[in-house]
Amino acid sequence: MFSVIPSIDDSIAQIGPGFRAISIVAEAAPLTHPEVAEEFLERACKSVVAGEMPWADAHLDAWSEAFKKFGAKPKRTPCSAEALRKRVIRDGFMAGIDPVVDLYNAISIHYAIPVGGENFGAYVGQPRLTIAEGTETFDTIKDGIAAEECPEPGEVVWRDEAGVTCRRWNWRQGVRTRLSAEATQMWFILESLPAMPLEMLHEAGDELIRGLQLMMPGTSIKKELIGFDIE
Repeated sequence: MFSVIPSIDDSIAQIGPGFRAISIVAEAAPLTHPEVAEEFLERACKSVVAGEMPWADAHLDAWSEAFKKFGAKPKRTPCSAEALRKRVIRDGFMAGIDPVVDLYNAISIHYAIPVGGENFGAYVGQPRLTIAEGTETFDTIKDGIAAEECPEPGEVVWRDEAGVTCRRWNWRQGVRTRLSAEATQMWFILESLPAMPLEMLHEAGDELIRGLQLMMPGTSIKKELIGFDIE
């Protein structure tokens, strides 16, 4: 099984004290039950409308404060979980994109937690959560056309040796490492701050694993807790 060894720069502790995450590596078997993702997504949308996670607002507020610390404007570029949940609250549902993407979006929506899914086969080296210098490249789409941009100096980013893979911590993922159900080397990162109970972080990771195993029986999966102040 391939290895993913994410690292977190010490400087991140000043911006997101108590940051912790679940890293999940999946060597994917063929997709045989795509309908599982639709079921997860439907349940997740209903849970948001019902307000099932009483700590959700506090967790999203904590992410907003973390974004402000590195100069981002959370009302304009909120963390990924807040953006998804706002769409669900507005529309009552979320349209499907890709079975694997839908699954991890469902976990993000239900647990009010930013979740990233990456095609690790497209990585150059290992992922690192760090502070951008502002000269790194980030591949994206603008007006339907492939484009490159640079993060702001001081911005929190995920990156590998080739460039930035996700801007503003978890706001927008790049094109190069974009995940789909066709990928065989999948890496997921579920990111939390202390306002989210640790047991719920583990539950979110376990639910993602359960969904992957239901959709792609035979998938090999490894789960790891990373971050600050963890035992």
